[in-house]
Amino acid sequence: MMTKAVAYFEPWLQFKTPIVRQLAFSIASPSILAKLPQELIIKNAFELHNSTHWQSLYQKYEPRLFELDLSPQPLIDFLARLKSTRLGLRFENLLWFWLLDSDYHHYQLLGHSIQIISGAITLGELDFLVLNQKTQQVEHWEVALKYYLGECKLDLAEWYGLNREDTLNRKLKHFTERQFQFSEANNHIIQRKFAVMKGQLYLPTRYNITRANLPEWINSERRLGRWGTHLPQTDYHRLQRPEWLCPNQNLSSESAKWWTDGLYYAPMNEPQYYMFRTSRLTSLNSA
Repeated sequence: MMTKAVAYFEPWLQFKTPIVRQLAFSIASPSILAKLPQELIIKNAFELHNSTHWQSLYQKYEPRLFELDLSPQPLIDFLARLKSTRLGLRFENLLWFWLLDSDYHHYQLLGHSIQIISGAITLGELDFLVLNQKTQQVEHWEVALKYYLGECKLDLAEWYGLNREDTLNRKLKHFTERQFQFSEANNHIIQRKFAVMKGQLYLPTRYNITRANLPEWINSERRLGRWGTHLPQTDYHRLQRPEWLCPNQNLSSESAKWWTDGLYYAPMNEPQYYMFRTSRLTSLNSA
């Protein structure tokens, strides 16, 4: 287990409105990766923003977040247009709302969900095209909200999503081979490419893992969760899917008694996240 307490930058926890907490998380949270793994074969180069970058962007936006916490209707209305319940699309739309709030950052949004078409064939789609007004460079951003469970030696190929076909290795390969293949869009030459990859990584409970033996590409500035197939003794609460971005200020469920696959949260001095995995319904009382 992790033994040393770390002071994480988690300013989203101060807001009371669930959707505002999620917006704050989308901006302020660090990437799940500190760097690109050496095992990844780069075909089309791309970068990651460091944690300081996101903290700075959050600080500029914080006054607006406090306004939205008091009057969240503009944000609620914006997200109401999203009919899908997919968390990745919710995350993308939260970033879209923030990018449109151009008074609070140095980016000019040039396009969103830009399709690259050749004849009758769609070659791909760009999430965001932005002008960095500090550098005057056009940037292509691909965004992803991912939750990966580490297994075995925690090598790059051993991190799995809730769907085991969705692996961290596969996602990074898709970035470099497909999503960052384009050099221009909307009549703009693309000068820099960034993967905005947030979410959470989960370490297996059956291993005693310290920060010293984690892969160097894991971002230790982001709180890590745990995952397992056993029922823990800690008093956990099951999170609703939107709360995977950020738990509500007020608990949305009672202490878990019946456990099914999903994410559980213990609001302690050091908050704990536990991804429970099993193929059957399990009663805490039967453990």
